[in-house]
Amino acid sequence: MSEGEPRSTAPRSRPEASLSTGGVARLLGVSPTTVRSWERRYGIGPAHRESGHHRRWTPQDVAVLEAMCRLTAKGVPPGEAARAALAAGTSADHVPGLTARVPAPAPSEGAEPVEVAAAGGGRTRRVPGGGGTLPVGPVRPECRGLARAAVRLDTPEVARILRAAINDLGLTTAWSEVMTPALRAAGRKWAADGERFVEVEHLLSWQVSSALRRVADHPAAVGGGPPVLLAGMPGEVHTLALEAVAAGLAERGLPFRMFGPAVPPHALLHAVRRSGPAALVLWSQTRPTADRTLALRAAQTEWGGRGSRTHPVLLPVGPGWAGVAVQDALRPSGLAETVDMLEKIIAG
Repeated sequence: MSEGEPRSTAPRSRPEASLSTGGVARLLGVSPTTVRSWERRYGIGPAHRESGHHRRWTPQDVAVLEAMCRLTAKGVPPGEAARAALAAGTSADHVPGLTARVPAPAPSEGAEPVEVAAAGGGRTRRVPGGGGTLPVGPVRPECRGLARAAVRLDTPEVARILRAAINDLGLTTAWSEVMTPALRAAGRKWAADGERFVEVEHLLSWQVSSALRRVADHPAAVGGGPPVLLAGMPGEVHTLALEAVAAGLAERGLPFRMFGPAVPPHALLHAVRRSGPAALVLWSQTRPTADRTLALRAAQTEWGGRGSRTHPVLLPVGPGWAGVAVQDALRPSGLAETVDMLEKIIAG
């Protein structure tokens, strides 16, 4: 039964409840056009049709589609994913009525249009060819899957991929090989196409931030020693990389204090005096926010009793610090080296 039509009062002979194509699409977080495209291209169709040729998807049919979504989210090409999903379903002998043979992929399969459902239930936007993809380059399958799910605005699948990547690969590898390439691709696409893909970049950034905070909010057993102070420079609003450092420290059970973006100068200096950190990580995304004078003042702030006064080790991180000379500062490269360096400082 298509959406908007009155429900039939005729008795149903099917032993199990079933869904319309629209209902299946909402369940999976894709557009109805994508579901119909998969049926037409790859032979993934419902086991039952009502009179009038309306599609009705049983739980077994939906299970095959879910397998298709999981595989494409991992970067498997759609045709190959369909064959694997159908093979798994038919081998279990619980998907009656599905076509066992899948058509060979068309030569243009790699440029298959992506159906992006508009927010708020608006019209579906059809993006032909590579225009609806994020050009992530030669990356891990998890990253390709993350990019595909982000373009579909498939929030549940984006969140699932991020959780699985962190659990399976560890935080630092998930950040450098899955999250970062996808974020950079989204940023490049946004810059190249104007406002067209800004929703993809926003969704992906928010989901990555949420995944990082889940790790940071549930640290391993925290060891002793003074904490690491993490702060964005005044005026700096981009702090995803700083959140990744917080998550990396939490994963190792290292103490930290996260103050987030755009910390005012007086607040930064006061926080250093109050927390007595072993190290001070100051993030700057852009050159205008890389305040060398303030960074040195914060790093030279002392605490402790007479004869045992000390101050933090300074780590100015982020592309904004490129070319800015900061005396006695450490300059790690990448998340793994940053966390390793901070662990040694704390153990110190």
